[in-house]
Amino acid sequence: MQGKKQYLDKEVVRFRLSERVPPHNLYRRLSELVDWAFLYEETQALYSHTGQPSLDPVVFFKLVLVGRLENLVSDRRLVEHCALRLDILYFLGYEVDEELPWHSTVSRTRQLFPAAVFDRLFDHVFAQCVARGLVAGDTQAVDSAPIKANASLEGVLEKRAAGAPGPHVAGSSDEPAVPPAAVLTAPAHQLRNLATAQARRQGTQSGALGAQHEKARMLSNKTHYSPTDPDARISIKPGKARALNYLCSLAVDTATGVISHVQADYADKRDSLHLPRLLTGLQRRLRDHELPLRELLADAGYANGPNYARLEAAHITAWIPVFGQYKPEIEGFAYDRQTDAFTCPEGNTLSFQKYDTNQDGGWHKIYWGPCRTCQQCPRKPLCAPRARRKQINRTIYDAAYRRAWLRQHTRRGQRMRRVRQGTVEPVFGNLVHHYGLRRMNVRGHTGAHKTMLLTAVAYNLKKLLNHRPTRQVSLAVALPRPLVAVTAAVSGLAAGLCSQRKHFSSTCSEKQAPKSSSATATTVFLNTSYLVLFDNQLALIADIEATLCYFPGHVGRPGLTQLSFKRTGNDVAHRVHLR
Repeated sequence: MQGKKQYLDKEVVRFRLSERVPPHNLYRRLSELVDWAFLYEETQALYSHTGQPSLDPVVFFKLVLVGRLENLVSDRRLVEHCALRLDILYFLGYEVDEELPWHSTVSRTRQLFPAAVFDRLFDHVFAQCVARGLVAGDTQAVDSAPIKANASLEGVLEKRAAGAPGPHVAGSSDEPAVPPAAVLTAPAHQLRNLATAQARRQGTQSGALGAQHEKARMLSNKTHYSPTDPDARISIKPGKARALNYLCSLAVDTATGVISHVQADYADKRDSLHLPRLLTGLQRRLRDHELPLRELLADAGYANGPNYARLEAAHITAWIPVFGQYKPEIEGFAYDRQTDAFTCPEGNTLSFQKYDTNQDGGWHKIYWGPCRTCQQCPRKPLCAPRARRKQINRTIYDAAYRRAWLRQHTRRGQRMRRVRQGTVEPVFGNLVHHYGLRRMNVRGHTGAHKTMLLTAVAYNLKKLLNHRPTRQVSLAVALPRPLVAVTAAVSGLAAGLCSQRKHFSSTCSEKQAPKSSSATATTVFLNTSYLVLFDNQLALIADIEATLCYFPGHVGRPGLTQLSFKRTGNDVAHRVHLR
């Protein structure tokens, strides 16, 4: 007989939300994973002791994290989505008949909380990742990506010189306030170069599409700004159109891909200029957890002399490819490190003369030889046709550049490049496509930083939930109190088991087993009784002989560590195998 479901829309009397959410649900596991109570202490000073109760800080942070996990950017859509999900209501602590906060309350609370509270939440989740063993800390991969700002390129305005009159309402006596972003601050030589490039682009017949249009204009951060979001910057990525963007800079641990640092930067500067601030925050966080940073992986956008020198001073190996314009050798000119001088193909010496800076403030060293020698040289028309003498300019960080250039051409340098690509770039892909970081829903640099922190927190929480720890073997020993030496020996034996060491040394009497090609054994005699706890089974062994053996592995099979307990004068033996 055909069935037909009738919907009565009746009022349910007995209903418990916790019974409708299964134990394996994402948000149920997430509510049990993190202790959110610390947020009350972090936000206590932001509220008054009088007035109406505000939105619960824990509920706010859970709401915005749900938005990142569900890839919902709009606060209005987020509240509507949460009202339809029983598991999210259970995660937020709301009953089915309770109304969720208004979407404007979520927006105002986001503006109220400072960025330090969001940083504290990120540190709290990162500490749990460290406690679970997801973070190694010694090798970090760094990269950045542009994130679209909540502003349109159509509304940008032209900057004015400092003190230039702006729009003024007739009849008003007060001078109009000019935002700092609307004032020209670029040096004069950069403005001249920009005007020359714009005139050249408009004058060529084979220029960009639409360059000949009468209303075509060259948009640059040096001459234009966005009144909607003054902190957004005009940037362009190869293969994409110009847009108002922010820059998201990440540091990802190479062990399991946990985000160890995130920050929002301005998109009008090179990545190399943002590395010092990123490195400072990353080292501080790793230092708090006693994790030393030894290697840093990045692309060529982070390559410059000060970064190489800073990393070498901190004893950090920089796996950063040298920028393409750098040449380790000058063709035909040999460099002598001891005398700090170059020798030309004719055998003349170009010695170091002075330090100087370029127009952008970069320091370099200048080498030249006697003017009379160059004038009499037969190679002058090829070497220095328009100058009185040959002059060589080298950066003051040439030695650091050279060491980085040599590292990147080694086999390990090629492997580190692949490690960086396989670590940080998939993280950016997930954040942009699955965690709502394609476009900002807030304005301002501080708001962008908060959004990026929340996105990183959601990503790390997902890492924590998906983590499956490996099976740990524990060994508990109970001995009489006078046998201090024996206790130390057994403690060392347990430590050797946990780390799977090949050899074991103790303060008790030992004898080495005969060496063979297949195993290394250490025998320890303990003339006492003690308890062994393995896989929740308790065994009492008296007057035993403990042997720790390690069998090396071969292709396709890992090594095997075997611990044997045997009573003296009895054939009963207890063996534990660890892979």
